[in-house]
Amino acid sequence: MSVDWKAFVRQIAHYERFVLTSHIRPDCDALGSELGMAEVLRAVGKEVRIINAHRTPPALEFLDPSGTIEVLGDHVDPESIKTDCILVLDTSAWAQLGDMGDVIRASRADKMVVDHHVGEDELGAVLYKDYTAEATGHLVVQAADAMGVPLTRKMAVPLFAAIATDTGWFRFGSVTPATYRTIARLVEAGAVPSEIYGDLYERDTLGRLRLRGFVLAHAEAELDGAFVHTYVRNEDFEAAGALPSDTEDAINLLLTIEGTKAAVIFIEQPRGGFKLSFRSRCGMDCNEVARLFGGGGHKAAAGAFQEGSLEAVQQRVLEVVREQVAAALA
Repeated sequence: MSVDWKAFVRQIAHYERFVLTSHIRPDCDALGSELGMAEVLRAVGKEVRIINAHRTPPALEFLDPSGTIEVLGDHVDPESIKTDCILVLDTSAWAQLGDMGDVIRASRADKMVVDHHVGEDELGAVLYKDYTAEATGHLVVQAADAMGVPLTRKMAVPLFAAIATDTGWFRFGSVTPATYRTIARLVEAGAVPSEIYGDLYERDTLGRLRLRGFVLAHAEAELDGAFVHTYVRNEDFEAAGALPSDTEDAINLLLTIEGTKAAVIFIEQPRGGFKLSFRSRCGMDCNEVARLFGGGGHKAAAGAFQEGSLEAVQQRVLEVVREQVAAALA
């Protein structure tokens, strides 16, 4: 499914003021896409604000050195948000928008979505989606091209990070020759891969490292090692001195175990319930599994949220995943 970029450019031309937003617990693709798109829009003379429901994780603040991303509730009152268009990036689901969902519902501004995830809710927005894209950051590069905006270093750094992280630093099956061509252009525009990699993966806190110990200590293997699952409790964060954002990419630790074909991690949330992350290296469709629990994502990676105790959530989820993995391996 390719994006009709001519229609996108025509719609953008109708507005002068934009508010960009993305999903809660923002990752590099969310933040990088917002920051990149903001610069693209400013290059054609638009007024742009980025407002998210959750704060930028400390480990990703290097993407926004000027601190331009605003947070709803942190000196941003919903009534103060005046705009012609709300542009949602890297999600199409109400559940992923948090309190910004209420802002979108109440706003009379037009709505647009640029996203690469499979499935969507009715947001009352015009959708510009490509399910085959490896990252929303890649779609932002395409948007810049469609609008005739040259890539700059200020765009290139966050967009490189967006694509690199959503492809597991170019390890996932979603990577195509077009991925590398786009990455080459971002490097030419000023992104320095070694610096971005260092900012992402070589600035761990002691708490983040200790938390990985809990992730691995709780890991259990089933189906002759083909399926591995683990969990993180709130007390683990406290014991490790870690932040909720320190679980970013933690599930990928399970995929380093030889023979692992599918993985699930249960992450307890401060307000209760568990965030679920699914990964697959077999025929199991993570998006379809996640949808059974009110979530979504991609075939190889998806997420969801479930209320309840760890034991209850594990019982519901693991039963389904076991069946899916077993069927995929049969």
